[in-house]
Amino acid sequence: MLSGAAQIAYLALMAPLYNRRPDSGLSASAGRPLIALPLGELLTRVRQTLSERFAESYWVVAEIADLTLPRYDGAHCYLVLTDQHTTGRGAELKAQARATIWSQRYQQLAPVFAEHTGQELQVGLKVMLRVQVKFHEQYGLSLDVVALDPSYTVGDLARQRRETIQKLAAQDLLERQQRLVLPLAPQRLAVISSPTAAGLQDFMQQLREAPYAFEVTLFAASMQGQEAPASIRAALDAVRPQRQQFDVVVIIRGGGSKTDLLAFDDFGLAAAVGSFPLPVLTGIGHERDEAVLDLTAHLSLKTPTATAVFLIERLARLDAVLSGYAGRVRELAQEQVRNQERHLRRHALTIRDAAQQQLRQHRTALQQRTRQAATIARTELRQQHRALARVRQRLPRATARALAGQQLRLRMLGYRLARRFRRLHRRRCEQLVHHRYHVQLAAERLLHRAELRLAQATAYRVAASGAEEVDTPTSTPTPPSTVQLLRPSGAPLLPEELSAGTAVLLRLPTAEWYARLTAPRPTPSVSPSSL
Repeated sequence: MLSGAAQIAYLALMAPLYNRRPDSGLSASAGRPLIALPLGELLTRVRQTLSERFAESYWVVAEIADLTLPRYDGAHCYLVLTDQHTTGRGAELKAQARATIWSQRYQQLAPVFAEHTGQELQVGLKVMLRVQVKFHEQYGLSLDVVALDPSYTVGDLARQRRETIQKLAAQDLLERQQRLVLPLAPQRLAVISSPTAAGLQDFMQQLREAPYAFEVTLFAASMQGQEAPASIRAALDAVRPQRQQFDVVVIIRGGGSKTDLLAFDDFGLAAAVGSFPLPVLTGIGHERDEAVLDLTAHLSLKTPTATAVFLIERLARLDAVLSGYAGRVRELAQEQVRNQERHLRRHALTIRDAAQQQLRQHRTALQQRTRQAATIARTELRQQHRALARVRQRLPRATARALAGQQLRLRMLGYRLARRFRRLHRRRCEQLVHHRYHVQLAAERLLHRAELRLAQATAYRVAASGAEEVDTPTSTPTPPSTVQLLRPSGAPLLPEELSAGTAVLLRLPTAEWYARLTAPRPTPSVSPSSL
């Protein structure tokens, strides 16, 4: 395969397709006339030259920079191949070309390549291809892939695997997991697997059939394809904050093709497992092949079922050891019980003899103390009788003295109470007189104001009555809304009887008032009937 610069150099060595421009200082007549070629003719000559020069196919080594797989039957596979190398002058040169694997050839090459290399064609993979150089006037240069050499890719993958293992060893990640202590009874499991994987179902079925209780927490992850390493690392990151809740981490994958195993050779995934703070068990389902992930794990098992069996057998061994310890403890305990029973029987006899002797001694001491207590009680009783007699003699005199003292105290309290009552009575009388004075003063003020208003109302009423007698010779009934000034007996009051000091009855529409005139205003003669 030729790079773009190599193609240009090769074409430059060929005979010129048209006459060059004349050199500076020479006349155009000195050279041949210029002949311009159409672009299509130029590209046709390029195609013909490449077909003649590169008629056969060539083996080339390149890296897949871009890949478009067939999306349906009959579709073609399109690749972008790249190669970066150092020239003789030390410059980095990158060559790139488009390549095509036609549909029928792809159906032949792809399965063979996957069977030998363990993986499908993918971006970043180095491959050895047998290609034919093709050039089209419209689409430019391209390569037709006619064969693939899987052995080259297998060798490159093996080289990459060795480099990955060397990097892990340099960072002490191959044996770090082995230095972690696996719990004796790992029952709290953080399982990283695909929820739909058949291996997970086998793993769970084995645990359910076991006589031991396992607490399983599933952290879902993709277990195949290019996204598998990143997905498993994300699951490990999810387990890390909760590591106190788990005993071990189990990574299982059941079934699948050999091509899916390459995801577990990823350096990032292997490093994440090697540096994980909990022991990691792997069972990725391959009997003969060992992934890099298995090298960094604490323990590698072939299948998910084998992983479950290992956990169950570990608990079974611990159960057997504990059962053996329990039997030995039972035997030692029974022997100790028998020894203690004999010891207790001997102590029981000794204690019974000692108790009987102590009982006899205490009984004798109790009898002596009983006799002493009876004598002391009689002596105390006689002393209490004598003291009671003395108190009985003193009691009347003490009672008389106490009574006299209480009577004197009561008299003193009576004197004080009488003085306090007199003071309060005088103060209350003064308050009543003062209050009465204020009440009378307020009443006189109110009465004086009422007399003034009454006098004014009477003067207006007399004047109005005189005017009505002049206009109307016959008397008419008093409207219910007028004010009447009458004698206290209710008889009509004559105008000439209006003088200072006259007692009158003021009849309003809603009430009657008894009052006394002070200084009535002089009014014209008024007919008594109007009053």
